[in-house]
Amino acid sequence: MNLKIFLPLAVAMASAGIARAQVAINPQLGINYTQLLNTPSDVVSSANAGVQLGVDFRLGDRLYFQPGAFFGRSATVIKFSPLDTSFIEDNMIRTTAKVKALLGYNLIHGEAFRLRVNAGPTYEALLSVDNKNDKIAFNKSDYNGGSFNMDGGVGVDLAFLTLETGVSYGLSKAFKDEGKFLKSSKYFTWYATLGIVIGGKPK
Repeated sequence: MNLKIFLPLAVAMASAGIARAQVAINPQLGINYTQLLNTPSDVVSSANAGVQLGVDFRLGDRLYFQPGAFFGRSATVIKFSPLDTSFIEDNMIRTTAKVKALLGYNLIHGEAFRLRVNAGPTYEALLSVDNKNDKIAFNKSDYNGGSFNMDGGVGVDLAFLTLETGVSYGLSKAFKDEGKFLKSSKYFTWYATLGIVIGGKPK
């Protein structure tokens, strides 16, 4: 489904669950692991630990709209084998800003315990690119400025504490054509966050 159609539809669906005007704020901190998909046969991508922090909101009751904004640093190891007998390895470190527009639902909807799922589109803007060892010339100009993604996650709320884990699948190419051997690659991220929930208790 086209994201320009999906986002307004998600907002409209979520508004049906806001009958009791529930609003919760969820600041959180966590880790992420990002690798590249669709790499050439002579390129291996693996994920190192990164960090992310941000806040999202839950607008609704059992069914809710969950917009959010996050700042993150991710580290992806690229191993390139130009020859059968040698390889070059470097650590690609990205700084990003991400906005989310998720739709969520509480499978278990208690006051002290909630089990929930969410899914929806996100957009991640690239702020900077660093190389740890400078063995592969990663330049910001080689990258696309951002990536549209489809995210999905599972969360648990215990009183005011919340734990969430999920994945983010890149729909956009990570690199422009100038990105050389990685030009068809897309991002895939697993993340986990710990935070607190302010407000929004079930009635």
